Amino acid sequence: MQKEAKTKTMKKPIALVTGGSRGIGFGIATELAKNGFNLAINGVRDESAAKGNLKKLEKLGAEVIYLQGDISNTSDRNFILDGMKKGFGQINLLVNNAGVAPKNRNDVFEITEEEYDYVVNVNERGTFFLTQIFAKWMAELRGENPSSPMSIINVTSVSATLASTLRMAYCMSKAGAAMMSKTMAVKMAEFDIPVYEIRPGFMDTDMIEKVREQYLELAKSGATLEPRIGKPEDVGKVVAALATGQLPYSTGQVISIDGGLTLERM
Repeated sequence: MQKEAKTKTMKKPIALVTGGSRGIGFGIATELAKNGFNLAINGVRDESAAKGNLKKLEKLGAEVIYLQGDISNTSDRNFILDGMKKGFGQINLLVNNAGVAPKNRNDVFEITEEEYDYVVNVNERGTFFLTQIFAKWMAELRGENPSSPMSIINVTSVSATLASTLRMAYCMSKAGAAMMSKTMAVKMAEFDIPVYEIRPGFMDTDMIEKVREQYLELAKSGATLEPRIGKPEDVGKVVAALATGQLPYSTGQVISIDGGLTLERM
């Protein structure tokens, strides 16, 4: 059940991290908390299920609100926006991290419309329409405070460019999100708000539970230049660097956090 966000006192820059209560999202939220951000964490789980990780973020000094909602749902997206406005009254950073993997790894010839819609509705459609409503608000805030630091960071995947016949819908959804990121970078330049895309590779999260051993073996056998799979904090540190202005004059750029997986080699 959705709960009204409690109003917090705004003392620090504010970040919204979708899918931020676990996995890569929690790694991002953790690094942002360490870098002085207050946080709005979105997730589909009930707040009680996320409470442990929310407490960890608070112990790092962040004020935290939890905004339960499915970004593929219009009313939930509006609830998240309203929760941000009521809870903090501003936003400095939007991190689009929420995403789903296919429930079944079916071949191209076998994937169903339901399976396709499930992945694309969250990873591409939901991400875009959430970004749309927040980008409009950020543009308004920019007009009120031209010097306030703001940015949008989209977490996609190396699957935006690497094809997999067992994950076609996922690859298509991430490719669409990648183009959304580029297009939003062009649009938000009008308001001096940079937009970045991050593409993780093999990441040690519950999303790869069924294929973790396969990915570990691939990394050890040379698929990645660094012989390990990534950790959520690897992504979090890059997001924090972008969010704190450590990569200036670089809007629209794509950063792959994949241990060299996608590096072209001879």
